[in-house]
Amino acid sequence: MSSVHAGTWENAVAALKAQPEQRALVEACFYDDPLHAAADRYHASGEWVAVRGLLGARRGHALDMGAGRGISSYALARDGWQVTALEPDGSDLVGAGAIRQLSADAGVPIEVVQTWGEKLPFADEVFDVVHCRQVLHHARDLKQLCLESARVLRPGGVLIATREHVISTPGDLQIFLDGHPLHCLYGGENAYLLDQYLGAISGAGLRIEQVLNPYQSDINTYPDSVQDVKRRWAAKLRLPVARLIPDALLGWFGDRSHKPGRLYTFLAIKPGATP
Repeated sequence: MSSVHAGTWENAVAALKAQPEQRALVEACFYDDPLHAAADRYHASGEWVAVRGLLGARRGHALDMGAGRGISSYALARDGWQVTALEPDGSDLVGAGAIRQLSADAGVPIEVVQTWGEKLPFADEVFDVVHCRQVLHHARDLKQLCLESARVLRPGGVLIATREHVISTPGDLQIFLDGHPLHCLYGGENAYLLDQYLGAISGAGLRIEQVLNPYQSDINTYPDSVQDVKRRWAAKLRLPVARLIPDALLGWFGDRSHKPGRLYTFLAIKPGATP
């Protein structure tokens, strides 16, 4: 394993993993070892099942942007995609080194490219999906990242950006950062206004198909599920069963939430031929 440097993402995750009381968070973030087992658990999770549902029957060449330690790359490959993992961090714990080891250990082909997403080293229109899990809010230039994502998508291709942190006002950003369990260790977290995400995606020439708020998908509620949320609400309202909480009500409350850092998922299509 490469050495740990203060202020790096690797250092932050290593520090988190060293705290026994944070075990549940480590597992919820899929930072636990062995990585192959964590990746298998992610592939079977409600979060990935929901992502798979959004992707539908599409298959082809996937770019997993900001792939981290490769759990999404692995899931895409297991589902039949030809996968390129883009990850600027070379770390053997949380970056490109980890993805390469996961690919070797699992016998699943994943091409690893170590660079940033604002200037992609790929030709135009070569990917059928650009997948971003918790990536857009880390962008150094959100508009440029979306422009590059759109450029490398084939007509009819899909951008799916999951679990993106949203704030309601610029002043909410510091509140979110102060409460984030890892930001104090490496200082790399961020969040944008909802309109900033939507403007960057549509401004890149992509047609936004779905915007899922914090309560509208297991992607955003994970490690809970939407059903878990309904059960809690039913208990608070003293309702006998969770099904009495309609999806529309969850969506209504999600749209009106102002919790700093709440999670959204976006799905957009590049206009053109049907994939």
